[in-house]
Amino acid sequence: MLTAIAGINWGDEGKGRMVDLLSEDYDIVVRYQGGNNAGHTVINHQGKFILNLLPSGILRPDVVNVMGNGMVIDLEHLHGEISRLREAGVHISSDNLKISDKAIICMPYHVMLDGLEEDRLGDKKYGSTRRGIAPVYGDKYMKKAIRMGDILHVNEIKDRLDSIIEFKNVTIKNVYGAEPIKVEAMEQWLEKYGSFIKEYICDTGLFLDKAAKSGKKIMFEAQLGALRDIDFGIYPYTSSSSTIAAYAPIGAGVPNHKLDLNIGIMKAYSSCVGEGPFTCEMFGEEAEALREAGGEYGAATGRPRRVGGFDVVASKYGVRMQGAVEIALTKMDVLSYLEKIPVCVAYDINGKITTEFPTGTDLDIAKPIIEYFDGWNCDISNCRKVEDLPKQAIEYIKYIEKAVECKIKYVSVGAEREAYIIL
Repeated sequence: MLTAIAGINWGDEGKGRMVDLLSEDYDIVVRYQGGNNAGHTVINHQGKFILNLLPSGILRPDVVNVMGNGMVIDLEHLHGEISRLREAGVHISSDNLKISDKAIICMPYHVMLDGLEEDRLGDKKYGSTRRGIAPVYGDKYMKKAIRMGDILHVNEIKDRLDSIIEFKNVTIKNVYGAEPIKVEAMEQWLEKYGSFIKEYICDTGLFLDKAAKSGKKIMFEAQLGALRDIDFGIYPYTSSSSTIAAYAPIGAGVPNHKLDLNIGIMKAYSSCVGEGPFTCEMFGEEAEALREAGGEYGAATGRPRRVGGFDVVASKYGVRMQGAVEIALTKMDVLSYLEKIPVCVAYDINGKITTEFPTGTDLDIAKPIIEYFDGWNCDISNCRKVEDLPKQAIEYIKYIEKAVECKIKYVSVGAEREAYIIL
């Protein structure tokens, strides 16, 4: 059984919370793309955890966690993440954490270049997290990157590292006027943090292939959502990797296997971190009230998220891109304070009404068509069965299910592991 958990919208849909919940029934959880530029927040009996790189299954002692070849990994950040979890009592060893030898290392100069470029862009910036993600994916496809497996042979790649840094310094000095990177400093960084990570590095594709053929249940965990995908998202305000569920077997190292189930995650309202078009966006006091009710601040950066009502147009598109056959609807409880709940049901593009998600300049000028639904005005965080929910909440769920053309199976009514309803 191979299952993908993928975001339907702009990211921050609550994937970590659902992976933590559903991974109880799985043997292996795999992160297959992205880096530490986004975070998955998980709350359980052990406490509250923000995971940027590690799969969310790491909080279950019997689950093996894999960081796939599609990822870009900042060794220093991973060292800190593992150390913090161990301090909190989470067991991590080479038995329950495996890192692909083909995953790319996000080097300090990638982080540096990310920040320098955002500063250069000024008001035209893309809203990068400044974690080095775009530069490192660029280097991957220019074949100027260092892979995790290279850590096992640092002395043998010194000439290649010298050549790469010479190339990077041309840009650092001549484009940005910044201090050049020293080869020795990068070698020391790789040695310091690489020695900590070495024990986890292996051929994860071979491991997963054998596991799948032996009948193990594998869950693939995406970072961000469909609208941040490098091909199908709101380009250029996207991430630099493929956030689409169909990429999961490739980014995990098992392109010879097919997914059995795609579960899409989306919020009962909308949120977005960073720049770019966000048609359903609220402003002023209305936005601030929803942001505070939902605790909408980036898990990776702490930035206030832009918020809005549920966006039918964007969500229907995201469901199609992810190939979702089931939906987990998260943060329903957040809307409990509203007497009337806004929903973006269509876009107005120069007077033309559409329910199909546009791209390019049409998306930039799209205006929301808003309809209001009756709220339930009561606390639903203790509801555990559908019949516990108020009539208005059930009607809201049924409307969304019909509008996005996908069955809603799970409804989250709180951040805790057990705060959910199965429909």
